Amino acid sequence: MGANKLPSDPLDGVAVFVQAAEAGSFAEAAARLQLTRSAVGKAIAKLEQRLGTRLFHRTTRSLALTEDGQAYYERCARALTELEAAEAELERGHREPRGRLRVSVPVLFGRRCVAPVLRALVLRHPQLELDVTFSDRRADLLEEGIDLAVRVGPLPDSSSLAVRGLGLQHMGIAAAPAYLDAHGRPDTLEALDGHRGIVRHHNGVDVPWAVLDDEGRPHHPKIDVRMRLDDLQAIADAAVAGVGLTWLPCWLLAPHVRAGELEWVLGHRRSRPMAIHLVWPHSRYLPSKTRAAIDALAEAIPPLLAAPLDA
Repeated sequence: MGANKLPSDPLDGVAVFVQAAEAGSFAEAAARLQLTRSAVGKAIAKLEQRLGTRLFHRTTRSLALTEDGQAYYERCARALTELEAAEAELERGHREPRGRLRVSVPVLFGRRCVAPVLRALVLRHPQLELDVTFSDRRADLLEEGIDLAVRVGPLPDSSSLAVRGLGLQHMGIAAAPAYLDAHGRPDTLEALDGHRGIVRHHNGVDVPWAVLDDEGRPHHPKIDVRMRLDDLQAIADAAVAGVGLTWLPCWLLAPHVRAGELEWVLGHRRSRPMAIHLVWPHSRYLPSKTRAAIDALAEAIPPLLAAPLDA
């Protein structure tokens, strides 16, 4: 070997190969690694040339490991796991969360429930920089370079994303004490019919109330709609002002109930709850900045979602 010639890197292309083997396609591996499909194909071809063997059986519709590929994958996967564990151990021992963390959250839930947790996180970790986007649009994490997102509702199947549940969002009905004093306090689902109400108007249509009866069947009360608004906080404010009943997430109503500005109506009635999740790009190695945010949110958010049920 010449004095100026560097030795070849034995890990060159290995991470790409392992991702392709686990994903079952070059396209999915490219999405996970934030590379082009062409770049993945070239890395695999270069690795096969260096090893002198074919690692995959390729067809236009499928990708499968060869016998050599399967044996090589098992050893490579173990090796990468060990390397990542070593890096994580070093990071835990010598580094606190640092660097820029890009986070995407829904507008109102993010403002009311997530932002306070992230503010406290920044104060605890002076080397951490947070870039938070508030939007009800579901961002493409891989395409937009987002490290962590909060999602409300069902999640599409995706092997490129990792998931951690935060809890369940329940809905409740509430109104101002002055409104209930003047118009009565309904004590059955049927008694809701004819009451004045404020409803959410989204994409040109009213969002129906689906309040569960004792058998778990949805009941749609016939509300006398007095206001239609497309902002949840504006709906809550209208209810506090005495316009009528409203049906909103319990985490939003509960502070107003505790302050005496609203009262629960049929407080034990709930809709079918919607799950709230943290999602982030799937990776064998999770940076300490992302882990710190996940752990902080996973500790703080579940009590906020559960507490309104007893408020």
